[in-house]
Amino acid sequence: MREILLVRFGEVHLKGLNRPQFLRVLVDNVRRAARPFGGRVWLSDSRIYVSDMTDPDACARAVAGVFGIHSVSRAVEMDKGDFSAVCAQAAAMMAPMRGTFKVRARRSDKRYQPDSPGMCREAGHAILEANPQLSVDVEHPDHVLEIEIRDHATLHTGRLEGVGGMPMGTGGKACLLLSGGIDSPVAGYMIARRGVRLMAVHFHSFPYTSQRAREKVVELARLLSVPCGRVELFVAPFTEIQMRIHAQCPEAYGTILMRRQMMRIAERIARREGAQALVTGESVGQVASQTLEALGCTDDACSMSVLRPLIGFDKSEIIARAEKIGTFETSSLPYEDCCTVFTPRHPATHPRLERIREAEALLGEALEAMLDESAAAAEKVVLREGHTEGTEN
Repeated sequence: MREILLVRFGEVHLKGLNRPQFLRVLVDNVRRAARPFGGRVWLSDSRIYVSDMTDPDACARAVAGVFGIHSVSRAVEMDKGDFSAVCAQAAAMMAPMRGTFKVRARRSDKRYQPDSPGMCREAGHAILEANPQLSVDVEHPDHVLEIEIRDHATLHTGRLEGVGGMPMGTGGKACLLLSGGIDSPVAGYMIARRGVRLMAVHFHSFPYTSQRAREKVVELARLLSVPCGRVELFVAPFTEIQMRIHAQCPEAYGTILMRRQMMRIAERIARREGAQALVTGESVGQVASQTLEALGCTDDACSMSVLRPLIGFDKSEIIARAEKIGTFETSSLPYEDCCTVFTPRHPATHPRLERIREAEALLGEALEAMLDESAAAAEKVVLREGHTEGTEN
């Protein structure tokens, strides 16, 4: 008999002939999460198991945070040959409990006896005999003891919900436009939860934005790297382009023109780094640059797919998710970003694309060279699992 973690996965079951590939990646990701706790990880009969942990609770929390994991239980594993011994263990595990309970049992080997209803009856009887403080309630119990018969018998009394999604590294690579706000880190997390590896681009307008604003974004990228693994953050200079827009273009179009150049620079960096899509934290109608017309004008500036996982969310929903993933406090620090520089007093909310293109033409032939220079000059900061690995210019 030994203590283990019983780890369940969800959507991977639906992958048909591709399932072995997804499972290999998922098991490797669980192995990395369990490594700080000395955990030994293996896959058997549609379950992932972890044993030999130095801190089972901390290990369970780390594993539950792996994308693709449905739930984790601290369990007891024992030989399944003598079911009366399994019943005795069930009774012992329920001894500290008070109130009502039920037994839930399943067996992957249909030849095993007793069958699932029989296991529930026998284990329930043993629990009641040994624990008079408990009573049965199969509809709304206070406690549920679960028994699984696979290679061994496993017993547990609780589940820690996992984050779900798909295994990291199975969905390609995308480039997140990471501001210092609340929305974009949540958007990045949600795309990463679908198995997509993240890189990020941030635009820095020195001296209008401070070193503290830059450090804030690096911290957001560091926080994302905890669940998302390796994140490469590119900090691109944007001052010259922003000043050119402010000086030469109609003020009402300033924000949209700025967004178009950000998309172009991000696309250059993304293609160079092997990403297949851009990700933004926009949602319909949240600000003037996020009306349907404005979003269409922004998308016109690039040929790469643009993913907007928050498109139908309201602000309270986004804040709730930011609090859950741990980015809200950092995002709320009062350090400016380039989106607040030269903000129009009366921004266009329903721009026409032909007018935007005409305004952009005022920037002249030098614009393409300026975009290339910004992409080439971007400073690279590499973060992995909550740590900064290094910086490159």
